This record gives sequence, C-alpha cells and structure tokens, in this order.
Amino acid sequence: MFRGASTLSLDDKGRFAIPTKYRNQLLADNGGEIICTINLSDPCLLLYPLSEWQVIEQRLASLSNIKPRAKRMQRLLLGNAMDYQVDKNGRVLLAPHLRDYAQLGKKIVLVGQLNKFEIWDEARWQQQMQDDIAIELGQEFEQDEDLADFSF
Repeated sequence: MFRGASTLSLDDKGRFAIPTKYRNQLLADNGGEIICTINLSDPCLLLYPLSEWQVIEQRLASLSNIKPRAKRMQRLLLGNAMDYQVDKNGRVLLAPHLRDYAQLGKKIVLVGQLNKFEIWDEARWQQQMQDDIAIELGQEFEQDEDLADFSF
C-alpha cells in the first residue's frame, strides 16, 4: 500500500525518480511495470502498479460501450494510459501529453493513495490541500453515508 507525499523534480526530459521506499515494492511485486493515465476528477495523473491497473482494465472492459458516459471513461482512461518500465535508476519518463494534462512543472508531488499514486504539480497540490482543509474545517460538505461511522 502506498501512502504519504514526496516532492520530486522533473528533469528536462520529463523524468522523475520514484522514491526508494516505493521503488523496491514496485520492482518486487510488478517487475517495475507501471501504468500512468489522467485523472478524470482532478488535474493530476494516476500511476498504478501493473497488477492494480489490470483490475481497473477489467472493470472498464465490463462497462457497456454503448452508454455515452462509459464510452467516454474508456476512451479517456485507456486512450491516455501509458505503459512504463521503471529504469535501472528508478526513473520514469512521463509522456508529454500526460505532463501537459496535469500542467506539471519542474516540481511535482507523488501522493500515495493506497493502491496507486497521484502525480500533481507542486503548486497545484499545495492549493488542493488548502482547499480540502478549508472545506473540512468549514464543514462545507454533504454528509456521506459511507463516512458516517468513520473515525480515527
């Protein structure tokens, strides 16, 4: 499981190095094979270990491609998905269209989300964090039945 946030640098070619604590797990569990695609709900990218992405692909394959929303989801997620192999130095080269979608600058944030990562531009991540905290503190949200009994 992936958790925590790491600030990283993109080099001039669009590469970043996956932190060692995650790299070792990705190499051991998936041979370093990862998939990156766009996030449909936030201005960031999603980075999945291959085994986790295969679950997503199965779910997408089960959707009816006759329904417009399902077809759009398939087109956007699968059409933007890129296969990567973590190189010997633990680096990943992000495709230009993915970097453009998330408007990634030189500094990015890799955010663990249990079975995947989000990749954010650092400034956008900081703004998102401020916005999310303000909503939670202001209680400007709808009560969600799934979270009614959640405590920590």
